[in-house]
Amino acid sequence: MSRSEAMDEILQKYKAIWALNHSSALLSWDLETYMPEGGARPRGEAHAQLALLRQKFMIDLRGPIERSEEAKDLNDFEKGVLRVLRRELHYFTKVPPRLIEELQRITTEATVVWRDARKKSSFSTFKPYLEKIVDLKRQEADKLGYQRHPYNALADMYEEGITIDDLDGIFSTLVPNLKRILAKVEREGRFPTRDSLESKKYNVEAMKRVNDKLIEILGMPEKRFRMDVSTHPFTDTIAQDDVRITTRYEGRDFRATMFSVIHEAGHAIYELQVDGGLSYTPLAGGVSSGVHESQSRFWENVLGRSAAFASLVLPILKRNLPFLSRYSSEKIYRYFNMVRPSLIRVDADELTYNFHIALRYDIEKKLIGGELSVSDLPALWNDTMQDYLGVRPKKDSEGVLQDIHWSGGSFGYFPCYSLGNVIAGIVWHSIKKEMSLKDAIKRRDFERVKSWLKEKVHKWGSTYAPKDLQMRAFGDAYNPERLVSYLEDKFLG
Repeated sequence: MSRSEAMDEILQKYKAIWALNHSSALLSWDLETYMPEGGARPRGEAHAQLALLRQKFMIDLRGPIERSEEAKDLNDFEKGVLRVLRRELHYFTKVPPRLIEELQRITTEATVVWRDARKKSSFSTFKPYLEKIVDLKRQEADKLGYQRHPYNALADMYEEGITIDDLDGIFSTLVPNLKRILAKVEREGRFPTRDSLESKKYNVEAMKRVNDKLIEILGMPEKRFRMDVSTHPFTDTIAQDDVRITTRYEGRDFRATMFSVIHEAGHAIYELQVDGGLSYTPLAGGVSSGVHESQSRFWENVLGRSAAFASLVLPILKRNLPFLSRYSSEKIYRYFNMVRPSLIRVDADELTYNFHIALRYDIEKKLIGGELSVSDLPALWNDTMQDYLGVRPKKDSEGVLQDIHWSGGSFGYFPCYSLGNVIAGIVWHSIKKEMSLKDAIKRRDFERVKSWLKEKVHKWGSTYAPKDLQMRAFGDAYNPERLVSYLEDKFLG
């Protein structure tokens, strides 16, 4: 793919960085699945040292990068490599090793503290860690540099080129339109607000069989993929031939674990379908958090919560969950798509989900901008939930402590969930011009859907910047109107 000696040198040296990434990913997966709590401090030290090594190796690439940039007629692969590495090099040359090391240590410890604080619903336990993390993220933004607002520096780390101007524009379109759709759905009772299945207990082993069957239906490759259990569902790409997801089993409301499996499988499909020729290069992975989230949301919501998918999985559900013996596919579909303002983001329906993200975006922006103190966070959270959705947390675990992201220092990440929904709307708008999703689901022809997504998005990895990729694939980018149209079609059509 490359045509210059400098580029060949970059790709050869990058393999050491890839190996560090490989090791860090495996350690992170173990942290969330099997590591005993007592291992948090040494694991934090290991992560910190690996991060420092990664910084050193990246800085060593500066010379070959500069020589490659002088070459003429670079192909798209070479341009992509240089773009991605320049972004990483910018981070490692601007952010001092001391700050990187401190962030790695505090966030690894904070993840374990958050887990315990969430169980005990004790924000005061987590508060000093969050204060330290916010301070470090402000320092990080200052070192990286930004225009207008420090939050731009952090958001750009997850979604290349995104700014608060973009995000404010997206949310200013979504929020009023979602309020309009939600009001009509509630007023006309188009979808149920409650179902007895929400409190129905299920046998965990039986539900594991259901989830295993879902993985089989979606065509997840046995030798390149695995599924485990963790406190918070996630996807971890150890390598292109080693992609792992997790789910959790809470013992009731079987939708939660089922759709976390489909959601994370969407992330995994993206990683598994990146062109194999990009292996061991900086381009071997999804281009951004928003584009990644669009794939998981497309599989979870557009496909997984459809009437056709409800009909497809009902026999599997009935074989393993006897309490569903008298349920029709229509009733299961309604259960999958209940519309009710709720406290917990991961359990939110499609219409209310983006309100949860708008809240978190506003809080993050104010925390990083110095307009909000950590001490004031629970009150603001609760007041905003009351204002947006008419519900109010009774304890911290239902509110400010419900997400793992801030314990890991992921400020700037939350908006990507809404960006993912927005891009998923664009995917829906484009793919329905070329195939009937209903027919594909009825035939279990998910390979056709996966092939379409591979050609449009997956195979390119990080070759093109997020906006460029969308324009090449769909002729549209970050257009919230497509999501609004999808939701109107589904909930009002």
